[in-house]
Amino acid sequence: MKRSKEKNLQKRAILRVVILGALTVAFIILSVIALTQNSLGAKNRYDALIAVDKSGGDVETSLNTLRTYIYSHMNTKIGSDLGVRPPIQLKGSYDRLVAQEKERVDRANQSLYSTAQAYCEKTQSRGFSGRNRIDCIQNYIDKNGQVVQPVEEVFYKFDFAPPVWSPDLAGYSILASGIFGLLFIVDVFLYYRTRRMVRLAN
Repeated sequence: MKRSKEKNLQKRAILRVVILGALTVAFIILSVIALTQNSLGAKNRYDALIAVDKSGGDVETSLNTLRTYIYSHMNTKIGSDLGVRPPIQLKGSYDRLVAQEKERVDRANQSLYSTAQAYCEKTQSRGFSGRNRIDCIQNYIDKNGQVVQPVEEVFYKFDFAPPVWSPDLAGYSILASGIFGLLFIVDVFLYYRTRRMVRLAN
């Protein structure tokens, strides 16, 4: 009777160890899948942002969507330490602003050309032709014209840091695998210790 009871207890202990081990493995697999999905989610949003930036669409909304996703999910880092830094660069927006600034200056200086010509005709009545004429007009535009203002690149480059742990499927799966893994180790230890003690008692 006693031996039968011991066998039942041993079977229950083994079953508990097996269940805890299986749960640990299942949650580890689930966490790997969830972490991969988080990474793919960030990449998809990054690709969408770059496409919108290239086409001149609503960059602010796409950037906020990516930022919010990265800040609320683990394993969503864009790029690598060996890649381009910072990894998120809105080249389309930057290039468009540079082109707009150049066009603005060209338009402003073009309208200044007739003023420069009138000024040069008035101040250099003698020999106002050929090279002298071109130099005078160019000097006037250089002194009084608009100058291209540099566009700050820093406002179009970003790097968002994901959290170490996040309350999502990946985060909870990692937490569960850690808890069940710890219980599994404790149970294995207790099982072998109890088994050893029973052997010594017999």
